Amino acid sequence: MTMEVWNRETVPKVMNIVSTTLHQRDLISLLLVSPWINRNLVSNPSLWLVLDFHEMNNAGDRLVAALSLSRYRNVKHINLEFARDIEDKHLEIVKNKCGNFVGNLEVLNLNGCQKISDTGIEFITYNCPKLKVFSIYWNVRVSDLGIRNLVKNCKLVIDLNLSGCKNVTDESLKLIAENYQGLQLLNLTRCIKLTDRGLETILFKCSSLQSLNLYALSSFTDAAYKKMSLLIHLQFLDLCGAQNLSDEGVSCIANCKNLVSLNLTWCVRVTDQGVVAIAQGCRYLEFLSLFGIVGVTDKSLEALSSFCSNTITTLDVNGCIGIKRRSREQLLQLFPNLKCFKVHS
Repeated sequence: MTMEVWNRETVPKVMNIVSTTLHQRDLISLLLVSPWINRNLVSNPSLWLVLDFHEMNNAGDRLVAALSLSRYRNVKHINLEFARDIEDKHLEIVKNKCGNFVGNLEVLNLNGCQKISDTGIEFITYNCPKLKVFSIYWNVRVSDLGIRNLVKNCKLVIDLNLSGCKNVTDESLKLIAENYQGLQLLNLTRCIKLTDRGLETILFKCSSLQSLNLYALSSFTDAAYKKMSLLIHLQFLDLCGAQNLSDEGVSCIANCKNLVSLNLTWCVRVTDQGVVAIAQGCRYLEFLSLFGIVGVTDKSLEALSSFCSNTITTLDVNGCIGIKRRSREQLLQLFPNLKCFKVHS
């Protein structure tokens, strides 16, 4: 075999195989190795489905430049998490000049892009009818208008992260509930303007939810928590800091029989009564945090051992002064599969 044949045929084939495991930056570097490798890689559409600019400088210009290249015409995933120098104006260019290249986009991560506003959301989602995952964590410029733009342009979203978007209100939850009844994952961490009314619209209409994150939200009451029993597919629930949650609300949550992970950290009104209900109702529970709850005692631990002994792997009772300390051997007798146990000193 001549060196020319090796360069033209064998090397590109080898590079094509290797390239599937490389990071985007390394893949781009490969394009400079030789014209043959360049043509071979560029002609393989499966290699150019992701644009990852997370934590990069000049991300806006990079995004526009990349979407002007034909190899990204089928991009499915754009990651701009904590990318710098990206603004609405860049997303407007994408809408007007690169719209055909984001028609297959399924995942869009705008986490930490604090210069993006409601208008930017409208621009970037305008040509994305196939979008399924949208995340815009920690953006105080996003309001109900941004969510209205999202639901108008993208009808297939099943995973939505609005964590830290402090200006969204119940109006956004109404829009989400009416347009995304197949929603599976929803993160509303620190969305402090929400009330029972908004949450209840989600619980009534989004019955397919598997993951619900309500971390650091103290405004909800049992009136809403009781309706969580409607979420029969729920597996992950974070209620850290739910100061108004009582045993009555927890007992209704216990009807979510598929729960695998439950965070009740600092749910200070909960007592043994609520935890016993969870133990009896949630037989698949693997993770449970009761951190900071002084109203639970060994009675809770005994109930969990009776009903969830073979499933629980992580149990946090740090600050639960009513639960006595135990040796590792004693804990493994209660929970044979326990990997992590946190208890007060």
